[in-house]
Amino acid sequence: MSVTYDQIQRAAELVRSRIPGVPTIGVVLGSGLGAFAGRLEHAVAIPYDEIPGWPPSRIIGHEGRLVVGARCGRTIAVLSGRAHFYEGHDLQTVVFGTRVLGLLGVRTLILTNAAGGINTGFAQGALMVIDDHINLLGSNPLVGPNDDRFGPRFPDMSAVYSARLRSIAHDVAGELNLPLAHGVYVAVHGPSYETPAEIRAFRTLGADAVGMSTVPEAIAARHMGLEVLGISCITNMAAGVLPAALNHEEVMETARRVGGQFITLLEGIIARL
Repeated sequence: MSVTYDQIQRAAELVRSRIPGVPTIGVVLGSGLGAFAGRLEHAVAIPYDEIPGWPPSRIIGHEGRLVVGARCGRTIAVLSGRAHFYEGHDLQTVVFGTRVLGLLGVRTLILTNAAGGINTGFAQGALMVIDDHINLLGSNPLVGPNDDRFGPRFPDMSAVYSARLRSIAHDVAGELNLPLAHGVYVAVHGPSYETPAEIRAFRTLGADAVGMSTVPEAIAARHMGLEVLGISCITNMAAGVLPAALNHEEVMETARRVGGQFITLLEGIIARL
């Protein structure tokens, strides 16, 4: 299925008719990290099923609503829940929300996720700034006819994650005395977790964390000229790192446990923008 500019524009018009201001910052919240949306002041929440064309979010830990409000003196649009490739959506549908944010006026996009730790130096519950990514989804959200109103046919991806934003995140974490790692995120299709052999291969490729999201949104955002910051919460160690089976409940519990630190870091970054 091909998602058109007109479909994205209709969704953006509906959202624009319900919100009080123009958001310049967008935040996509990963599994278990949705508490930040509740911190917005004068917030307007719109369930995804009320926005034409917006894909549903059916995964536990993803609320499925767009929340627009104020925080740290900024108007922010928050996606509390995202669509995933493994749910059966094509990648153009996966990045529908990112496209809408771009048309609403968002120029800075903060992408967050729950990820598995590949780097053995990471501890469960660590936060990691994404310095770069490896796309192993087997596809790309830009496949198909290009609409120049979104961006160029062949967008540059040599600096997907803004050096300026990564530096701000690093400085804020230092001021908060909050440990913050940096690393490379590899995106895989899912929904099954990876095998130990796959994790060893990803480590050889230079990956520090693995997950099933974020990369399509980052590509679409850069296609539209948005500045992107990515933050992973290392909710579990990847397969084979520890002698334990992986499960989604553990992911959710760890995300809840570090949620306070995550929100403090996020608000500190937003205050600097």
